[in-house]
Amino acid sequence: MGAMRLTHVTTAELDRLEFHAVRSGEHGPVAAQLLDLANQVDAGSEISRAELFVRAGEQWEIAQEFERACAAYQRAIDDGGPTVIDARALSAGALLHLDESEQAYAHLKRLEAEDPPGLQTYIHVAEALYAHDDMEGAERWATIGAGRFLGLASSPYVRDLLMELLRIRFRIRVDLGLDEDALDRRLDEG
Repeated sequence: MGAMRLTHVTTAELDRLEFHAVRSGEHGPVAAQLLDLANQVDAGSEISRAELFVRAGEQWEIAQEFERACAAYQRAIDDGGPTVIDARALSAGALLHLDESEQAYAHLKRLEAEDPPGLQTYIHVAEALYAHDDMEGAERWATIGAGRFLGLASSPYVRDLLMELLRIRFRIRVDLGLDEDALDRRLDEG
């Protein structure tokens, strides 16, 4: 077997691939390409191996290939490298599509027990639970996330993410028939 050539992957290359998937609808082939890149990426790459596995999983999900998405997310979890959205949260969402709720909630329980994930992770979990009719779980994740990041919204990007999470939370609370609270009123200050 020949030596594998290591690859350096940039954000621009990743954006180009994902844009191609959106434009062409070729999510499966792009997912396969991302997996190949993940298997060849070097340690100094701008995009981590784990993030490439995550992005491949997201493409598989768009292609409605949830088993393949779960496999890609599991590789990201096993890799342990940094990702924008925690791979366990993404895996939980894909598992819910497969009606594997016990496994999905096990991922979320482990995630919740560790250091607080980033805002994007809270947004993803709240949306995934909302989409699968777990309104109470979605509201709880959105509330915890908003509470953890309320005083930390230092950059416009973080403030925008926080506002997105608060809007999701508000929509969930309306569906649950809950009264407006202090976090809901923060949307008016937005």
